[in-house]
Amino acid sequence: MPGHEAVPAIALSTSSVYPESTAAAFEIAAKLGYDGVEVMVMTDSVSQDSAALRRLSEHFAIPILALHAPCLLITQRVWGTDPWGKLVRARTVAEELSARTVVVHPPFRWQRDYAREFVAGIARMREVTDVEFAVENMYPWRARSREIAAYSPGWDIRDEDYAHTVVDLSHTAVSGTDALLMVRDLGERVRHLHLADGSGSARDEHLVPGRGNQPCAGVLTYLRDSGFDGTIVVEVSTRKAASRAEREADLAEALAFARMHLAPGPNAG
Repeated sequence: MPGHEAVPAIALSTSSVYPESTAAAFEIAAKLGYDGVEVMVMTDSVSQDSAALRRLSEHFAIPILALHAPCLLITQRVWGTDPWGKLVRARTVAEELSARTVVVHPPFRWQRDYAREFVAGIARMREVTDVEFAVENMYPWRARSREIAAYSPGWDIRDEDYAHTVVDLSHTAVSGTDALLMVRDLGERVRHLHLADGSGSARDEHLVPGRGNQPCAGVLTYLRDSGFDGTIVVEVSTRKAASRAEREADLAEALAFARMHLAPGPNAG
């Protein structure tokens, strides 16, 4: 509600430390003072194992606030090949770890049966769990200057009646979407923000916020002023970092950016 003074939790996506491990993400998040982590379920076996994740959470005293289901091309065989089975497994793991949110992408167009039932199936999840299944905005694929419709339903999550959504600011850069307008259009259905930046190229860049052309500061202050009580997740690429120290510096910068623009009262930045 407007006027709400609580600051949303800021989590670190485990994908942000790649090519370092899931375990390294917990260590870095705790060291830098993040409020929690979002586990990207990847080919790294630790990211798939709820017992291992619980041990990491307890060891570093940092909660798991969200789970990103294995929806990527490179994770097509993680937790089996049945896409609904993956979501059921994600729900179970999220419940075991007391994670509030499961992030999921719209189906690929070639997943016809899954795509046909996706919207209704996501809605049905609300009947069996308190975990919020939040659907993430994507972007059209491009090949030789042509756009390819890769997702069904489409990449723009405003086109479907999802109860919970994720806005990713690197994806808005790729799709050429007005990110602030998307957040406003979705209203209270925005439960989760993937904080990153992009330059508007066809590549999904996941830059540190402030290094691209997306309205990262404006989106954060809008969410702050509208009483947003979801989670902000730093999901940036540090693949090119030359060292752990350089990676940590990027992730500390992203955390400081988020805190500055989420601080209650007039923005000092």
